[in-house]
Amino acid sequence: MLSPTKPPAVLDAAALHASLADPLLDSMNFLNEVTSRFPDAVSFAPGRPYDGFFDPATITTYLEAYTDHLRRERGYSPERIRTELFQYGRTNGHIHELIARTVENDEGIRVPARSVVVTVGCQEAMLLVLRALFSGPDDVLLVPSPCYVGITGAARLLDIPVVAVPEGPQGLDPETCAETVRRVRADGRRPRALYLVPDHANPSGASLTRGARDRLLEMAAQEDLLLLEDNPYGFFAREDDPPPTLKALDRERRVVYLGSFAKTALPGARVGYVLADQEVRDGDRVRGLLADELSKIKSMTTVNTPSLTQAVIGGLLVSSGFRLRRANAEAIAFYRANLDTLLRELDRRFPAGFRSRHGISFNRPRGGFFLTLDVPFEVSHQALEHSARNFGVLWTPMRDFYLDGGGRRQLRLSCSALTAGQIEEGVGRLAAFVEERLHG
Repeated sequence: MLSPTKPPAVLDAAALHASLADPLLDSMNFLNEVTSRFPDAVSFAPGRPYDGFFDPATITTYLEAYTDHLRRERGYSPERIRTELFQYGRTNGHIHELIARTVENDEGIRVPARSVVVTVGCQEAMLLVLRALFSGPDDVLLVPSPCYVGITGAARLLDIPVVAVPEGPQGLDPETCAETVRRVRADGRRPRALYLVPDHANPSGASLTRGARDRLLEMAAQEDLLLLEDNPYGFFAREDDPPPTLKALDRERRVVYLGSFAKTALPGARVGYVLADQEVRDGDRVRGLLADELSKIKSMTTVNTPSLTQAVIGGLLVSSGFRLRRANAEAIAFYRANLDTLLRELDRRFPAGFRSRHGISFNRPRGGFFLTLDVPFEVSHQALEHSARNFGVLWTPMRDFYLDGGGRRQLRLSCSALTAGQIEEGVGRLAAFVEERLHG
């Protein structure tokens, strides 16, 4: 006789990890969902590369370049090449030497190849580094405010306390960072690391001056702090001689460098990396590098970064002569022109006198994909949906990037994925939306 059907299992939300109830984790899903519901809207929301740079035929070209490199430069047999492409491979990746050569050419960063960990996008890089560095409940991560939600979301998933450092027009102020470090320490907690995007930050577009970079490194040494430098937008400066990365200036191995090929190569490949050349000691014995410790964690999460996507990126690096900045010359010019177009259209649609009368302002980043627009009304998810439905324009509420309740009258505009014509049309629609809000 069959037993009566039992009701399906029901999970109590209160029994799940507390981070799942955090609005922070809902914000990205909402933005993706609202974007898909309004496909005809001009979207200043996504910070992704322009689709026009991608040609499916190049994937085969890059794979061939990589296998040719393995055969000619490394002397691999056909059997070993087959294993390299189709098997799991080295936990920390098999294009680590190519990445080390490329960052030296492009950024003047000199690290041993064994300090490179190839990750599944930069998001995994963040998770690995946070998990390795933060060992107890009193360890604190410092972040700028506003801040990229990927790092704050990762910290939330790992139950790592986060303390915000207010960001100014030119990024983080080293003296403010030092004051925050001392305040956290006075509270009996350990400020373990500071996360920052020194070049054209997401979401604000702010960049650190050369002087601020030097002072920040001095502060990190004085306060025994690590710097987690995230640099996805460094190539895309509006100037021809941008300041060096923190890692290029790093002489005391204070900087853990988080890199990605999402903006400079192929976002769909989902390949990132960490430069983790810090020594790890066990008493008086050197146990290895931080990269070796990250490998242990990675082996229990993603096992390794997919060999095929590594091969595609490896082939791109080989094809570019290990000079990815030069290979991005067309993209650099495109994104510069886009940001110039966005700034010009904002000036045209919101003239200086109009801005002054209504309390409207925007910053003028030195490069990158983003800028912020200050408006005299509340900017919410509901306002975004109204903007999309009635005016056909999307953007990102800045409140999602603040930990301290800020950004309520700010929105982020990204110009990377659009053409000049779309930017002009989109700013016109945005101006109409703002005009409606100003008049009730």
